[in-house]
Amino acid sequence: MYGAGEAQVVALRSVSVELRRGQFTAIMGPSGSGKSTLMHCLAGLDTVTRGEVSIGATKLAGLSDAGLTKLRRDQVGFIFQQFNLLPTLTAEENILLPLSIAGRKPDPAWYDTVIETVGLRERLHHRPSQLSGGQQQRVACARALVSRPEVVFADEPTGNLDSRSGAEVLGFLRHSVRDFGQTIVMVTHDPNAASYADRVIFLADGEVVTELREPTADAVLETMKRIDVLAASRDGDV
Repeated sequence: MYGAGEAQVVALRSVSVELRRGQFTAIMGPSGSGKSTLMHCLAGLDTVTRGEVSIGATKLAGLSDAGLTKLRRDQVGFIFQQFNLLPTLTAEENILLPLSIAGRKPDPAWYDTVIETVGLRERLHHRPSQLSGGQQQRVACARALVSRPEVVFADEPTGNLDSRSGAEVLGFLRHSVRDFGQTIVMVTHDPNAASYADRVIFLADGEVVTELREPTADAVLETMKRIDVLAASRDGDV
């Protein structure tokens, strides 16, 4: 809920979702449907005005600013559309930055696995300006995974990529779920990107209206075409 009085906007309404460990979940919906707000609430970036959010066994309500910062640092990974890499650091330094800030060293075996999986071993000493968009996003993916977080939140991770680079990043995310048991929650507007997920949750007007399991791109596209009808049906208007 944002604002007050006549300017008050309810971004999410009675949303209740359980995101299972080791699963790839996509969140979709029209512009303004609340999908980014939902992700921000789940990740502890926004505070809910009602209800409860938990990551693993940790309830976010009541955590201090320091507690939220620690939770986001230790239990959550983030991948954004804009990559958010520091231009003066090498790929390796960008990947290790969250651990460096926390005063921690990477697990050598896990770090090696992540680097091998994203295929960046020969590019670790290059700066972002020397990397393609797809390579930069794979650096961001490695950065999100290197601390072995409880969950990785990805906000339109392929939005700035061409189709080939996007497929490489999505394939890596899929691989990290299938082979490493990583939990991923991704906001996307792209039916093809959503088809990499195990489950797609559809929002409209701040409410969950339906979901798909083991989605195909065609099934996601057809559901998006019917989203207004599904929302009206849920509200009892048809």
